[in-house]
Amino acid sequence: MIEVSNLRRVYPGPLRTRRRSTAAPRVVVDDVTFSARAGQVTGFVGPNGAGKSSVMRLIAGLDQPTAGTVHVEGRPFAEHPAPMRALGVLIDAKAAHPGRTVRDHLRCLAALTGLTRADVDHALELVGLTAAVDRRVGALSLGMCQRLGLAGAVLGNPRTLLLDEPLNGLDPEGIHWMRQLMRDLAAQGRTVFVSSHLLTELALTADHLVVIAGGRVLADEPMTVFMQRADAGGIVVRSPEPHDLRDLLSGLLRTTVGADSSLSSPSTAHGTRDQPRSLTMLKEGAFEVRGLDAEVIGRAAARARVPLSELTSRRASLKETVMALTGPKTEG
Repeated sequence: MIEVSNLRRVYPGPLRTRRRSTAAPRVVVDDVTFSARAGQVTGFVGPNGAGKSSVMRLIAGLDQPTAGTVHVEGRPFAEHPAPMRALGVLIDAKAAHPGRTVRDHLRCLAALTGLTRADVDHALELVGLTAAVDRRVGALSLGMCQRLGLAGAVLGNPRTLLLDEPLNGLDPEGIHWMRQLMRDLAAQGRTVFVSSHLLTELALTADHLVVIAGGRVLADEPMTVFMQRADAGGIVVRSPEPHDLRDLLSGLLRTTVGADSSLSSPSTAHGTRDQPRSLTMLKEGAFEVRGLDAEVIGRAAARARVPLSELTSRRASLKETVMALTGPKTEG
């Protein structure tokens, strides 16, 4: 389990010189509080510069907080007698000597932390690198470097895992494998805390979500609860008789929600996104409707004998929902 409480990290401004005044201190983490619990995959997302990497470095003990506390399995990471049994860390997948072999890199980590060669063999098998043990680190692809970094993280069979962008460089098969591995580790009762800009993939993996922007936590809640924030995205309706469909939908909007509904063209579709009721012309005889239920549209079309070739409810993706919360510069 990871417990972050009132965490703050401030970098001082540059030193004063004769030609340049000292800049103001830079706050990169500002009163951050959240928990990542055992048995769950917790996603950690936000725009570039949001403070994600700073928070993860503070959790791993690589930086010291200006204020606040971080506990891993009930105590600061540095106070664990066997740190790699408590927390496995993947922050920089290429943090390995390029001249060492895969096996030698992991054996060095094991020797430095009191682990055994059996631990090395288990980690290699877990991440699928047993066939590459004699390859030089410098010759590995980015995807294989990610697997090697993950092997270092799981080397001590830790109760908690902290993974920063573990999907980078993986092909579709590797992404599927990583997703399943994180789910399996969580199912074993471990804490999996993962940062990723691949929000579509994270939506399939995470049980809980922490969203950060400007160094502050904007959301800390189960994924299902967070996705309830999503705009339903409207309903796409298509017909081989688009003029009749438009008249039908316009009439439904007027009689169902009042006369203030809007009719917009594709060029103004973005402007109607936040309006509760609208009718937007798409292309090829299709419209996007907001403020009506799909069943209401289907029944009305049947009564009016307007043929429908599509009647689809749209929901905002995790990416769209995070962007709506944090602003347009969100990753992913």
